[in-house]
Amino acid sequence: MRDSALKAGLVGLAVGAGVCLALYGLASRRRRRRKGADPGERDRSALLRAASGIPLVSSSGRREQAGMDFPNSPHVLETDDVQNLIYLLESTKDAAIQEQILITLSNSAAFSINQDTIRNLGGLPVVGKMLSVPVANVKEKALNALNNLSMNIQNQEVIKVYIAKVCEETCSAPLNSELQLAGLRLLTNMSVTNNYHYMMTSSIPGFINLLSAGNERTQVQVLKVLVNLSANPAMTEHLLKAQASFLLSLFDSCIKEDVLLRLLVFVTNLTKHMKKDKNTVNYEYNEDSVFSVLWGDSTVCAQKLASLFHHHDAEVRLQVAALIRQQC
Repeated sequence: MRDSALKAGLVGLAVGAGVCLALYGLASRRRRRRKGADPGERDRSALLRAASGIPLVSSSGRREQAGMDFPNSPHVLETDDVQNLIYLLESTKDAAIQEQILITLSNSAAFSINQDTIRNLGGLPVVGKMLSVPVANVKEKALNALNNLSMNIQNQEVIKVYIAKVCEETCSAPLNSELQLAGLRLLTNMSVTNNYHYMMTSSIPGFINLLSAGNERTQVQVLKVLVNLSANPAMTEHLLKAQASFLLSLFDSCIKEDVLLRLLVFVTNLTKHMKKDKNTVNYEYNEDSVFSVLWGDSTVCAQKLASLFHHHDAEVRLQVAALIRQQC
């Protein structure tokens, strides 16, 4: 009974800023009073005893989408509060507790000052280690936390070491799952600049596969990554070599505008870079490659674009016109 009550209290750890601050204030005071004792054991005991009085709260109202401003989260966490959160995350093996702590860190990381504090206290590697926990919910919450933390350029320099792992988890996750979407959101942030594109090169076939097999939400998210990659001339050849026999089927008025617009930008970027670098055209491409599908039979592509030129959405028509101008 005692163990059950303790676990129930810990699972509620991440809800309510006032409760969190009270918890860690108490924990910090207990740590200061117990000088001379074994810090690891004493710290953990104090945190667990303080947490045991927190009631379990339903998770139905949690706001977890990366990059959002969470009105119920603390605007600024004290250094001791962040330090204790990181300590708990690093020391516990309970997946439910890990998940709740990651939600708290993710929410707090919506504010830039907390992003710096978490980095300065060594929290990024602790969150990154959660990507190796064999529990999908924990991985998803870790990706959400890293996504918010990646809004900070200095944090990106630390997070970059996890790009290969994130790509692997994203491409192998259950199709259209929240875990997959969380990975794609983080990769979108990490691909805004050209700095880390080379770390994603080997995953381009996986991204293309998600574009083919995924639902609309997945297609939009993966296209955000592909558009970022296509803006970098150094990635042009890698993208043109990718196998995408289905690509022209997406150039259709029945495709949702959010998908279609990003696809058109993706192709426009590749076209622009090809015009500047003739070497990409001279490369020998497979018949199902992006290059061969789009430009192997230019008549088919031209017919598709001509049809889209009469699309009901003005933005789509403008982007089609921009692509046609690049091809001239």
